[in-house]
Amino acid sequence: MIMPAIDRQEAFSGTKQVGAALALDVARLKSFLASRLPDCCAPLCVRQFKGGQSNPTYLLETPGRRYVLRRKPPGKLLPSAHAVDREFRVISALHAQGFPVAEPVLYCEDASIAGTPFYLMAFVEGRVIWEPHMPHSDARERAAVYDVMNATLARLHSFDPVALGLGDFGRGENYIARQIERWSKQYHASQTERIEDMEELIAWLPSHLPPTGPVRLVHGDYRLDNIILAPCAPAIVALLDWELSTLGDPLADLAYHLMQWDMPPSESGAGVGTLMFHDLAALGIPSRAAYVDAYVACTGLDPRPHLPVYLAYNFFRLAAIFQGIVGRVRDGTATSENARAMAPLVRPLAAKAREFARAAGGQ
Repeated sequence: MIMPAIDRQEAFSGTKQVGAALALDVARLKSFLASRLPDCCAPLCVRQFKGGQSNPTYLLETPGRRYVLRRKPPGKLLPSAHAVDREFRVISALHAQGFPVAEPVLYCEDASIAGTPFYLMAFVEGRVIWEPHMPHSDARERAAVYDVMNATLARLHSFDPVALGLGDFGRGENYIARQIERWSKQYHASQTERIEDMEELIAWLPSHLPPTGPVRLVHGDYRLDNIILAPCAPAIVALLDWELSTLGDPLADLAYHLMQWDMPPSESGAGVGTLMFHDLAALGIPSRAAYVDAYVACTGLDPRPHLPVYLAYNFFRLAAIFQGIVGRVRDGTATSENARAMAPLVRPLAAKAREFARAAGGQ
């Protein structure tokens, strides 16, 4: 087993003092919130969450209640990225359906309050587990958590977007083709060195798309560390980080989630956790094939005939996302102190994408 250089649970859990580059005008924010929220009274304590690489996220504590503020980062941003207004819209729609998301509180477009547009949601008490093999759990709990993760994703993919009021939340059709185009552009906009695997994938993927499926609401970043589990039970109380959500192909969303079974391990411990090199049967975690079978049984949607293409696309996409973080380090707008550790991860992700492309018949 490859041991990480950092303890991901320790490195990414909890809060820290807000850094100067992401500081808020607490007095202005307090005045704004007090005028709109009766229970948001002085004093106001603001801390920044350690985890996350994209939109700066803050814990707001008042004597009566805790909130979470999520805003766009300052500075130069890639086109269409960091859309906190879309995040607020989707959690509002899902919260009304009883789906496990944080309670939405308010959205503020006025950049003068917090430096950039932001939204406020309720703080959700629970556990965020940063390693997919759940090292501090037992086999029974791991099995139950993976069952509920599978069922929650299946439930998300069962919603009719029109019925949710999200019929215009994205174009939906030709989702993967548009995503490949988008992330190819984002990758090149953030590029700091030439990676041959990425260039080959950018050329290969558009002509090797899986068949189009039903249009559903997709999360875009569905994994264990974007989930808050109940404090003492294998139950999901909130699904976080809806920045990449849109209308699209639910099987692409599932395949993104499946990457953890094949994720290249990181020597630094940064990036995304992996199930590689773990004895899944001993841990109580299903194999990738068994996990897919359970999703198919629940939804009737089947990625198996085209899974290598779905995985090639998703590893390419994650490589482009990580390259965007590297670009933000270059531009001075990165939100995490671990952002610099992302640079060595782009090449292994691209190589894994090429591996799946070859399995799908690529050269």
